[in-house]
Amino acid sequence: MRCPDCDATLNRVVDTRETRAGRAVRRRRECKICGGRFTTYEHIEDRALLVIKNDGTTEKFDRTKILHSMMVACTKRSVSQDKIELAADNIEDELTRSLTAEIEASKLGDMVMTVLASLDRVAYVRFASVYRNFKDIGEFQDILSDLDAKEQKTLIAENQEILPL
Repeated sequence: MRCPDCDATLNRVVDTRETRAGRAVRRRRECKICGGRFTTYEHIEDRALLVIKNDGTTEKFDRTKILHSMMVACTKRSVSQDKIELAADNIEDELTRSLTAEIEASKLGDMVMTVLASLDRVAYVRFASVYRNFKDIGEFQDILSDLDAKEQKTLIAENQEILPL
């Protein structure tokens, strides 16, 4: 590795840690020439996953786009950066585990909405309003009532007791 400060190639690894749930290695390095410290990441190169946009064009899957949109939706909410990154990791993992090399943008957006619904309801509504291009207040009311209905079903399912036959 070349030092970003002096461009020298002589350096040593000071610290090594797993990141992204064991899918990457973070190394802290120190340059032997100038003493500068820098961080490098090592990760497995995933197979190319393509996103089919609504207009029919395709582009390479970009985790940072998902991460950015989730961070914008969670702005000024009590959702930690770690939770957002873990959610983005989970979405990426699910896509990687699927046997298809392409996914429609609408399905990807639905995956993000599902994750945000469990993280923060306000972030969910914020994301949905942009993703689904809300035009009026009625659309906000519809999505809120859908969210309430889903939450009610979850609460009922959690509180049901299994009785022996």
